[in-house]
Amino acid sequence: MKIEEYIKERVSDYYWRENVNCATTMLNTLAELHEIDLDRQVIHSAIGMHGAGGFGAQCGLVEGSLMLIGILGKEKGVPAEEIINVCYCFVQEFEGEFGSLSCQQLRPQGFKADNPPHLCEGLTNQAVKFTAEYLERKMR
Repeated sequence: MKIEEYIKERVSDYYWRENVNCATTMLNTLAELHEIDLDRQVIHSAIGMHGAGGFGAQCGLVEGSLMLIGILGKEKGVPAEEIINVCYCFVQEFEGEFGSLSCQQLRPQGFKADNPPHLCEGLTNQAVKFTAEYLERKMR
């Protein structure tokens, strides 16, 4: 199975079967790609990270990625200073690719009561692929 197909399948499962947010979906999918088992507390920590609970602040796709960068970096024995630099460079590249780090700007239609569920599924697929490729370059 191609990486794009795997990502699309996993993102769909997390959104539609498990009904979790973008940060949790990102964190879980990236962890699977790197064969990392996440503790339940880590998953629980991402519950409100979809734009800060829907406030529209930093995008959960960014937050989930940053969490995974820290976890993966420590798993690989990368020094903290280097992990911090990888995070910094990641947000620069993410912003360059997607135009913002803000959920309010990235989420089509914002957060409205009448929005359909999982409005960011397409964006999530793109962001997981982008992040997976970034990690491949930066954390081999």
